[in-house]
Amino acid sequence: MKAIPTPAFLGAAALLTAAPLAAQPTPEQADVIAAVDAFFAALRNPDKTALGTMMDPGGVISVLDKTGAGAPVERTIPVPKHLENWAKSPPGLDEHMIYTAVLVKGDEAQVSGPYRFTVNGKTPHCGVNVLSLVKTENGWKLGDTAFTMVPPSECEVLGAPEAPAP
Repeated sequence: MKAIPTPAFLGAAALLTAAPLAAQPTPEQADVIAAVDAFFAALRNPDKTALGTMMDPGGVISVLDKTGAGAPVERTIPVPKHLENWAKSPPGLDEHMIYTAVLVKGDEAQVSGPYRFTVNGKTPHCGVNVLSLVKTENGWKLGDTAFTMVPPSECEVLGAPEAPAP
């Protein structure tokens, strides 16, 4: 027998899903969101050095890549190495993220949610980002970042944003 969700269950699920997005951010959360927005703007910038201004050079990026066959591949990349690789990347790279959680405590913050990565409008992967930020004299910077990478066929299940129109 197939289970059929009740209207009460569907309503509760909709409220729980919408709650983080519907809430008005606090001023502290708004500052962190602005920093993450600036990070993604730097990622889109044709000037590949712009991304470095948004990241703490002491940070690391942890990746769990589930796009290939077999066991997931784990990688840890120091931010300076990532920036070196980024400087060599081709144009047309983009990433969009839905901020499902924005937590701020003093001079540290975490932002998490699903994302979609595109290359010239095509999606090679999507996943979930967990961005850790630190507040510096010059504002918020990304410290450590962790993300998963899954095939495009899983983007909808994750709730990843749609790819922007070309």
